[in-house]
Amino acid sequence: MDWTNIDTVLLDMDGTLLDLHFDTYFWLEHLPVRYAELHSIDHDEAQKWLHERIMQEQGTLNWYCLDYWSKELNVDIKALKREISERIAFRPHVHDFLEHLKEQGIRRVIVTNAHRDSLSLKLEQTGLDTLVDRIICSHDYQIPKEQQAFWHRLQGDEPFDPARTLLVDDSLSVLESAREYGIAYLLSIIQPDSQQPEREITDFNAIGHFNELIKK
Repeated sequence: MDWTNIDTVLLDMDGTLLDLHFDTYFWLEHLPVRYAELHSIDHDEAQKWLHERIMQEQGTLNWYCLDYWSKELNVDIKALKREISERIAFRPHVHDFLEHLKEQGIRRVIVTNAHRDSLSLKLEQTGLDTLVDRIICSHDYQIPKEQQAFWHRLQGDEPFDPARTLLVDDSLSVLESAREYGIAYLLSIIQPDSQQPEREITDFNAIGHFNELIKK
């Protein structure tokens, strides 16, 4: 990476800076167990129904919205997430990478689809907000990153030159949206969840860990 060509790095949070395993574990394992307990239903039945119901919202803002799921499922999603908050963890070499960008004078902005309640829990556990220049939630715009309107709103709120900007994101649909908008440098993550197999990514450049970008 030739950092002299880049003024701004836009960074996803979950699956990019933080291990996606926390979120995977919560939605696929912890929530079904607690949902079944709270509603006195069979665990396997709860797991199957929750998976089908959640997938119906994929690609929308509801997919990420804790308020929406708390209301839909009649449970306190934030409280249930806090029950396993010790699982929130950085991906490898994140601190070194963010410090490297700071030394290069490059602006570091987190752009996340995470709900503000989820974000606050993760900042509480990690102090991630002290390592970047700004954090922007798509919920503040009421538009997910998958949509072109998000990038237009971001441009007005956090001016950046698309030709001199790098976006790092584990979501291929988000990267496709950013490419359509004109962001020049796009990078994906091969293994967002440390407990899941590596992905084969062909449409975008991708890295395993951030130390690959700061090798001397």
